Amino acid sequence: MARRSRKSAASNQAAAAPITVAQGGTWAPLSDQSLDKIQQTAFTILTDIGVSEAPDTLCDIIIDAGGRCENDRLFYPRDLLEATVQEGPKQVLLAGQNALHDLKLGGSASYTGTGGAAPTLLDDETKTYHPSTLADLFSAARLADTLDHIHFFSRSVVARDIEDPLEFDLGTAVASVFGTSKHVVVSASEAAHVPKIAELCYEIAGGEAAFRERPFLSLNINHAVPPLRMHAQSIAVMHAAVDAGIPVHCNVFGQLGASSAVTLAGSVAQTLAEVLAGLAFVHALDPQASRIAGPRPMIIDLRSGGMAGGAGEQSMATAMAAQALRAWQIPCSVIAGATDSKLVDFQSGYEKATTIQSAMQSGANLITQAAGAQAALMGVSFAAMVADNDMLGAILRANILPEISEETLALAAITEVVAGEGHFLGRPETYARMRSDFLYPDVADRGLIEEWQASDKLDMGSRAAQQARMVLQNHWPKHTSQALRDRYLKRFGLPLGPA
Repeated sequence: MARRSRKSAASNQAAAAPITVAQGGTWAPLSDQSLDKIQQTAFTILTDIGVSEAPDTLCDIIIDAGGRCENDRLFYPRDLLEATVQEGPKQVLLAGQNALHDLKLGGSASYTGTGGAAPTLLDDETKTYHPSTLADLFSAARLADTLDHIHFFSRSVVARDIEDPLEFDLGTAVASVFGTSKHVVVSASEAAHVPKIAELCYEIAGGEAAFRERPFLSLNINHAVPPLRMHAQSIAVMHAAVDAGIPVHCNVFGQLGASSAVTLAGSVAQTLAEVLAGLAFVHALDPQASRIAGPRPMIIDLRSGGMAGGAGEQSMATAMAAQALRAWQIPCSVIAGATDSKLVDFQSGYEKATTIQSAMQSGANLITQAAGAQAALMGVSFAAMVADNDMLGAILRANILPEISEETLALAAITEVVAGEGHFLGRPETYARMRSDFLYPDVADRGLIEEWQASDKLDMGSRAAQQARMVLQNHWPKHTSQALRDRYLKRFGLPLGPA
């Protein structure tokens, strides 16, 4: 049977096929009793220990809902926490500008994408990192637009060439939404910036009502600073986003043994409490507002203080948090794929694959930092985005539950083959399922030894770097009107097409 030829870069346009949705939640590391203890501890942390540095807006909302403030600590009412869990949306739509890229978060659906907001980009030829720019972010979005198993584009690098905070936030949104028709996740540093981002979205969507119905942009908001301190600016951003109809990701990024408890159970319970503090605020503002829980209990190497995103303990911490939120039926996102490796190499592959696979199997709906992130989230590689796309395809296929039926059990076919030609290669069902049932990689090597020995012997990272360069030369998304592209891309000095 002939092997599938690789896509040419010239024809490598945005994915036109429906998303491959994985069936997550097939693994539960915690027993029911252990899970309940962690969930109840998260509630107790907010009702009995409370949070500090809560701004007046947050205090007023929580106190009106039955909470209290004593000695500069805000204590949440249990009734509000239970209502947040029980009454909040069980499914959240993160739309694409192209409906084929719609993400329906909730239940067992699991999606993979980029993320990290790294300050540097790897030059895949010289193997050196340089400060990232807005043009680099635009390139990352254009590349992600062509990679089938990158389902959404969360800001992967930051525009270090823009100093003005408003221009930084708006430019980031522009580079992202014009770079890909997939769902985009960005952030805002100040509440006053949110209406500006919303205006951009409303204009692209054709009106505010159209965007609210199909929100193709959402905001990452780190509303808490572990341990148990609220961030006033982020709370204001969250409030503004809810008012504007922009879905919010209530993220908490704790470090086990540093800003959260050193035990897995304690760290996860604290992280869940901090996430609930943001979710409850959104629920009190608008019970129907789209919100996604974002627990990030991250492992650090306690010998050095550096992040250890590929550690086995990281897989378990993430899985515990995802299992808790799945039991609460709260749509959630996690970080997985945060390798410490600086290159597209063996370490990068195994650290990403193990953490992403376990996150998916434990029930995470949205897996960020799953493509392109390197160097403990401090850098991004375009070659890694291409190579990781192959990896993500394999992981997604490994988490699609098999169909068991009379047809797939193939008893009649087995009976005929053993009595006849002795193989299944020529049968019509084999040919018919060659495309539908199997995923063929773009840059992974499945060739013969003889073919490899006669070739230039490039490793996967080098082949991926070649493909990334060709895609970025040829792929210029046109999912928005020419007038909008010209106006916004020219404003921020971004290219309209090949130089």
